Amino acid sequence: MTGMPLLSLAIWIPILGGLLVLATGSDRNAPLARSLALAVSVVGFAVTLPLYALFDTGSSAMQFVEYAPWIPRFNVNYHLGVDGISVLFVLLNSFITVMVVIAGWQVIQDKVAQYMAAFLIMSGLMNGIFSALDGVLFYVFFEASLIPLYLIIGIWGGPNRVYAAFKFFLYTLVGSLLMLVAILYLFMEAGGSFSILQWHQVPLGMTAQSLIFWAFLIAFAVKVPMWPVHTWLPDAHVEAPTGGSVVLAAIALKLGAYGFIRFSMPIVPDAAAAFAPMMIALSLIAVVYIGFVALVQTDMKKLIAYSSIAHMGFVTLGFFMFNALGVEGALVQMISHGFVSGAMFLCVGVLYDRMHSRNIADYGGVVKTMPKFAAFFMLFAMANAGLPGTSGFVGEFMVILAAVDFNFWIAAIAATTLILGAAYTLWMYKRVVFGKVANEHVAQLEDIGAREFAVLGFLALCVLAMGVWPYPFTEVMHASVNELLRHVAVSKL
Repeated sequence: MTGMPLLSLAIWIPILGGLLVLATGSDRNAPLARSLALAVSVVGFAVTLPLYALFDTGSSAMQFVEYAPWIPRFNVNYHLGVDGISVLFVLLNSFITVMVVIAGWQVIQDKVAQYMAAFLIMSGLMNGIFSALDGVLFYVFFEASLIPLYLIIGIWGGPNRVYAAFKFFLYTLVGSLLMLVAILYLFMEAGGSFSILQWHQVPLGMTAQSLIFWAFLIAFAVKVPMWPVHTWLPDAHVEAPTGGSVVLAAIALKLGAYGFIRFSMPIVPDAAAAFAPMMIALSLIAVVYIGFVALVQTDMKKLIAYSSIAHMGFVTLGFFMFNALGVEGALVQMISHGFVSGAMFLCVGVLYDRMHSRNIADYGGVVKTMPKFAAFFMLFAMANAGLPGTSGFVGEFMVILAAVDFNFWIAAIAATTLILGAAYTLWMYKRVVFGKVANEHVAQLEDIGAREFAVLGFLALCVLAMGVWPYPFTEVMHASVNELLRHVAVSKL
C-alpha cells in the first residue's frame, strides 16, 4: 500500500488539467489544447494503475482511504476509498477518457479547448463518484457530472442537441432530488453522520426502508437507464458527438447500477429483497422488449443505444438475484459494456466522420473500401452479440448461470438476449459492411488511419483479453461481493 493520495490524484489531475486546457483559450491554440489534454488524460490514467497493482484482493475493506474534514459544522467530510466493486470503474473511466481525447483529435475543429476540458473535468468527477464514501461528497460529484455532459451534448451535438440535452438533464436531475431527501433522512437516522459505510449499519424499519429504496430507485433507474425511464437515452446518443456517446455509454450508465450496489442493497437490504421480483421483471422487460425495439431501428446510433439498455438490463438482473455469481457477472458485464459499447460508438463515429450519415440504408459494401475498419467492426459486433471468446460473453454467461440456479424460466427469458443481440447487431453489420458498394460516396471512403487504428486496437485488445482471461477482473471483486451478500443476508435474518 502506498502513502500517496492516489484517489485524490485520480480525481483532481483531470479536473485541474481540464481547467488548464480551458485556459488555452481560442481555437488558435487548438494544437496546444489537444496535446495538453492528451498529456493530462494519460497522466490521469497512469495514477490509477497502482490502485489495481497494489490492491489487496483478499480484503473486502475499503482501500486507499483518504479522510479530511470538509464542512465540520455539518459533519461533511472529504472521505474517499475503493473496494473490489468500485476500483475497476476508476480504471475504466480513466482509460476511456484517453481514448475519447485521441478519438476527437481531428474530428472536433470548433471550441477544441472547451471540448477537451469538458471530458477531462467529467472524468475527474466520475472518479469522485466511484470513490466517495461521504453522502454529500457523493451527491456533489453525482450532480456536478451532469454539467460537462450536458454541455458536450448541447454544444457539439446534432441538429436537435438542445432538446436532447434538456431531456437528459431534466430526467437525471429530477430523479436525483429524491436521492437527496433520502440522504438527509439517513443523516438524521445515523446520528448526524454522512458516512456511507455507517449508513450500512443503521437499523431501519420496513416502511422507512421501502421509501428510501424508492427514492434511490428513481434516481438510479434513470441513470441505468431501466425501462420505462429509458426514453432520454436514444435521443441523447443520437444527438451527442461521438466522444459524448462513448462516455455516456461506457461510464455514465454505470453510475446508476453502481448506486444500486453501493446504496440500495447494503443500506436497505430488506426492501431490496422485497422489491427484487419487481426489479427482475423490469430487467427482463429491458432485455427482451428493448431487444425487439433495437431490431427495427434504421439509425446505427439509435440501435446501439437500445442495445445498451438491453445489456444494462442484464446488470440489474444479476444484482437482484442476490447470489455471488450473478453480482460478479453483472459487474463484469458493466466493465465489458464499457469497452464494447464505447468501441461500437467509435466505429459509427468513424463512418459518420466520412459520410455524415448514420442511416444503415446509406451504406453497403464498406468492407471493399475499408477492410481494416471492417475487421475491427466485426470483432466489436460479435462482442456486442455475446460471442464466446469476447468480453461480451463472460458477464452474460455468468448472469444466465446464476439465473438458472435462481429460477429456470427467468434464465430462459434472459438467454433470449443472445438471440436478439445477434439478430440486431449482425443485421446492422451485414447491411453496412457487406454486399455491393451502395453508392459513390461509399466507393470513395478511405480506411482508418494510424490514430483511429490505435484507438480501436486498444479497445480490441481489452475485449479479447477480458473474453479469454476474465480472472484478473473477477479476482478483484470476489471478496467485496461476498461481504456485500453476507451483509444483506445477515440483515434479512
